[in-house]
Amino acid sequence: MRFPVSCPIHIVMLGCGGTGGHIAPHLYRLLYSVFRPSTAILCDGDLVEKRNLVRQNFVSCDLGRNKAEVLAERYSAAFGMGCRYVPHYIESEDELRQLLYPDYADALVILLGCVDNNRSRRMCNEVFYHARDLVYIDSGNGLANGQVVCGVRKGGRTLRRPVAGFYPDILDPTDKFPSELPCAEASVSSPQAMTANLMAATLTLCMLYNIIAGGELTTRMTTFSSKTVNVRPLLPKRRAA
Repeated sequence: MRFPVSCPIHIVMLGCGGTGGHIAPHLYRLLYSVFRPSTAILCDGDLVEKRNLVRQNFVSCDLGRNKAEVLAERYSAAFGMGCRYVPHYIESEDELRQLLYPDYADALVILLGCVDNNRSRRMCNEVFYHARDLVYIDSGNGLANGQVVCGVRKGGRTLRRPVAGFYPDILDPTDKFPSELPCAEASVSSPQAMTANLMAATLTLCMLYNIIAGGELTTRMTTFSSKTVNVRPLLPKRRAA
C-alpha cells in the first residue's frame, strides 16, 4: 500500500510507558529527518515511578513527573520541534477525534496505540471506523510475545483492518479504562520484559518509517517473540495470475 511522501504529518500517540517511551525519541528523529511540516502529540495520564526505571525510557530525575510531559519536552527540544502533549488519559472518543484533527490541510494522520488496556483499544477502534482517512498502528505485548497491527482507512473505506479485526476479544465490553481501575489494581501491571517493549517499539517504528519516509507498507501486521528472537510478518496474499 502506498502513501504520499510530500504531505504534512500529524501523529497522536496514546501511551508513553513501556513501548511508547521507547518510540518517542525515534519518532521525533524520524519527523525531523523527513523535512516536512509535522505534529506529534503524546498522551498519557501516568506519572513516572521508581519501578518504571527498570524497563521504561525514564531516569531518576523524571520521578513524579507526567510521562507524556517528560518525553515530549525532552525530545522536542532535542530536535528543535514543537512540544505538544496531553497529561491525562484519553478516554473519550470525541477528545481523541479532536486530537486527530490535523494542523495542516491534506496531512497524513496517524494514530499510535501504545496502551496496555483493551478498553482504550476499543475506543480507538470506534474512532478508526468513523474516520474518513486514518492510519492506526497498535502495538501490544505480554511478557515476551506481542504483535503490531496497522489498520488503514482511506476515503471512508477500510483498506486494512485494525487490531480488533485480528483479535476480536479486544472489543470485550467488560474491560476498563485506566482511570476506572481501583488504585490497588491499577498499580499492578502484567509482567513484561524490557526486550518485548523494545521489539514492539522497533516494529512500530519500522512501519512508521516505511509509511512516512518510504511511502509504502507491505506488512499488514507482525507477531514477535523476544524469547525466541522471532518476528513473523503477515503479508498481503498474491493475486493469482
